[in-house]
Amino acid sequence: MAYTPFDLTGKVALVTGGNGGIGLGFARALAQAGADIAIWGTNAGKNAAAAREIEGLGRRALALECDVGDEAAVQQAFARTLETLGRVDGCFANAGVSGRGVGSFRDMSSEEWHRVLRVNLDGVFYTFREAARHMAQREGGGVLVGTASLAAIEGAPRNEHYAATKGGLISMVRGLAVEHARFGVRAHAVLPGWIETDMTARKTADDKFRGAVMPRIPMRRWGTGDDFGGIAVYLMSDASRYHTGDTFVIDGGYALF
Repeated sequence: MAYTPFDLTGKVALVTGGNGGIGLGFARALAQAGADIAIWGTNAGKNAAAAREIEGLGRRALALECDVGDEAAVQQAFARTLETLGRVDGCFANAGVSGRGVGSFRDMSSEEWHRVLRVNLDGVFYTFREAARHMAQREGGGVLVGTASLAAIEGAPRNEHYAATKGGLISMVRGLAVEHARFGVRAHAVLPGWIETDMTARKTADDKFRGAVMPRIPMRRWGTGDDFGGIAVYLMSDASRYHTGDTFVIDGGYALF
């Protein structure tokens, strides 16, 4: 008899920031495993391209423009997702912004601090709250997965606001895992290392940066969005039905070396 827990046929995944990078890596693999996909993002063109790719895999796709830092926009987008796709079995809170050049924490403005928290922490709260409400009131539960960062567990000089959001995300999912286990809702955080995305493009293309960082990556390459497909399928599938509250470091060995 074939082992089939990784089959996601009949399930629906919501991926915020799902139109590129890690988010698209999540969405692509989940669709290949059989799930229908809702993609939320702020770039309409990238949303449409991602939806076409998912549809090309034979799955239903819904692309919505949504600023996750806007509470009302998240509520409206979630309602639209349920109206169109009927359910959400996996919610991947992946949308995020990076910190802008700050000379020192001592010089960081309140505006810059709150700009990052608005999307990276408030946005996850708004998204997970809608998903948890939905999953807790129906049969079958679901899974909440947040994209954190190595910045949450390593020193991040001049990037304390970004690190604070990612550390907060880890604490949030641990609380969610305990509170919602009785409803069959699981929660996890994924911690990427240095991944080639639009957000990191300037750094990974910089020779000086590459020379400093690449020797610290045992696998000797940047990660890609597709490196996150396997963990997405596992976490949404029945193969992980007794697994909750975990943090998954996916960094090519960077944190170990």
